[in-house]
Amino acid sequence: MNNNIDKNVVPKAKNFIELEVDKDLANGRYKEVVTRFPPEPNGYLHIGHAKSILFNYGLAMEYNGRFNFRFDDTNPSKENEEYVDSIIEDVKWLGAKFDDVKYASNYFDKMYECAIILIKKGLAYVCDLTADQIKEYRGDYNTPGKESPYRNRSVEENLILFEDMKNGKYSDGEKVLRAKIDMSSTNINMRDPIIYRIARMTHHNTGDKWCIYPMYDFAHPLEDAIEGITHSCCTLEFEDHRPLYEWVVNNCDFKNPPRQIEFAKLYLTNVVTGKRYIRQLVEQGIVDGWDDPRLVTIAALRRRGYTKEAIKMFVDLVGISKSQSSCDYEMLEYCIREDLKLKCKRMFAILDPIKLIIENYPEGQIEEMSVPYNTENESLGSRKVKFSRELYIERDDFMIDPPNKYYRLFIGNEVRLMGAYFIKATRYETDNDGNVTTVYATYDPETKQDGRTIDRKVKGTIHYVEGTTAKKAIIRLYDNLIDEEKGKLNDDGSLNLNPNSLIIKEGYIEEELSNAKPYDRFQFVRAGYFSVDPKDSKEGAPVFNRIVSMKSSFKLPK
Repeated sequence: MNNNIDKNVVPKAKNFIELEVDKDLANGRYKEVVTRFPPEPNGYLHIGHAKSILFNYGLAMEYNGRFNFRFDDTNPSKENEEYVDSIIEDVKWLGAKFDDVKYASNYFDKMYECAIILIKKGLAYVCDLTADQIKEYRGDYNTPGKESPYRNRSVEENLILFEDMKNGKYSDGEKVLRAKIDMSSTNINMRDPIIYRIARMTHHNTGDKWCIYPMYDFAHPLEDAIEGITHSCCTLEFEDHRPLYEWVVNNCDFKNPPRQIEFAKLYLTNVVTGKRYIRQLVEQGIVDGWDDPRLVTIAALRRRGYTKEAIKMFVDLVGISKSQSSCDYEMLEYCIREDLKLKCKRMFAILDPIKLIIENYPEGQIEEMSVPYNTENESLGSRKVKFSRELYIERDDFMIDPPNKYYRLFIGNEVRLMGAYFIKATRYETDNDGNVTTVYATYDPETKQDGRTIDRKVKGTIHYVEGTTAKKAIIRLYDNLIDEEKGKLNDDGSLNLNPNSLIIKEGYIEEELSNAKPYDRFQFVRAGYFSVDPKDSKEGAPVFNRIVSMKSSFKLPK
């Protein structure tokens, strides 16, 4: 007995998949745990895939097992190298380690052999019905299917026809290979599914070697079995496909075949994850690519400034269950705030500037105020913030006719400039449209924020950027791509887009920020957390993406 166990540490409760793995190891079904992540390279991965990657990788590591990363590249009509490269980058960035990249297409020869095994067993046949006829013959949930007139072809004829299919004798769609299972099954997936089709397409990995390609429901279980996967963990939409998965691996003579176990998909409110919709947004120029920061592809989240640690925290909070449910996007935002609040330097940036002139401050003089980078993390140190007669402040920090309980700057009111002095507004100037352009103020030199005791108090504190050294910068503010109040889809099925999902500001930043590099992250005081865009930034001219605003009413569910 270990007497050194901390009695205050409560062991983490295991999810239902971990409990199944424990049983399989205890009864000797498997000697080790081998999991996989098998994306199809027909688009960029999104936040839901991050859940699958991190869960499958974490499960393998928990049991000192192995994790395979494999492309399910059996449909060349939708696949290309751009998607392959992006997916590899995403998996590596999330921290899922793998020995090498595997491809389902590398197993095409073995899959063809498995199809021959099924034909020789009388469990597969070549069918000449058209796609529409096959659909008609299959029936529906209320009507049993009827058998194809080609179902009882001899083994010998099927072997010849299938080889002719492979050798390119027939045109696309002229024949298919179907599994012979049960046309009266209550599970439509078991009604003689197609397992091979003719498709003359150049494959990104195998080129023009093949003109027949296996269907997903046939290829996927074979890939798992060939690689020795023990637990094929997938989302709930594949639950009805599990009988076919088991039929394939059992009838293709694999010993100790893998188990398929399903868990709930990750759904986020008011975001676009469907590849079809994202592709439309990209092709129509509504977003500037699959990595547009308004999307929740992993590439987009990374470009916006999200960290892998925040995504892992989010996935852990969501957990693994059998129950389908939706998560609020604000939970993801909560996670990035929690991850960045102690990591980021807190800097001054003015997003919507007006000029502030302190009339009684000496002309030409520039002071340097010592300001900590992060008051919650002293290890980040401090910096010198420049201060002079001419500054930039936020437009919202001055009002001509303020409402009650407005404690920032208005005529006759006194506020503190963060880390510096008390100032009092005295007058202002506007343009021809009545917009304030310049605020004039006086300062009290006895109120410098340098540790001295000050007799009077002020209720408002605002930040600033020194006027002569400030650098202009493009600052991008993001909101949900979907209009939350109206829902995701319009009546015609199109996406209900938020016209204000991107607002571009030309603001002023501290001089130090002009040297920021791609993916550098900062907290802009009072404005939120920002990251340097890796695509549009240039040396000395960073473009900042807002990752998330400063505050939210979101609270973790108990």
